[in-house]
Amino acid sequence: MSFSILKQIGDAQKKQAIVDVRSGDTVKVTQKIKEGEKFRLQTFEGVVIRVDRKESHTARIVVRKVTSGVGVEKSYLLHSPLVEKIEITKRAKVRRNNLRYLRERSGKSARLKAKDFDRVAVNTIKTVEVVETPEVKEEAETTEA
Repeated sequence: MSFSILKQIGDAQKKQAIVDVRSGDTVKVTQKIKEGEKFRLQTFEGVVIRVDRKESHTARIVVRKVTSGVGVEKSYLLHSPLVEKIEITKRAKVRRNNLRYLRERSGKSARLKAKDFDRVAVNTIKTVEVVETPEVKEEAETTEA
């Protein structure tokens, strides 16, 4: 298989519009959970401590929150059909992409410095332009022995 065919398959799986999520953002992620035959929506709110492969169809974020004194982290694929919505509630000034140092901290030392931002504009989903590429036709090479 050639790389262009794999890229076309990956791009077909991408969502057309996603929110620009960065490390240090406090987000609410709404996810579909299947229980038996029914689906329900579950919301998880926490701080984004890592963003991976932002431009890829395998883009992923890791969200962390502390519940009852126990740290909980969840990883979400941004282009997954199970992720319904991502809403940014706060934005912080950070200088790193990976904020794993927050795992060892609690209380005041775990605070991030808030940054002013336009919440409505950030949560407006921007559509991604899809560039159609001509289909690659593989010519069957016949080798005569």
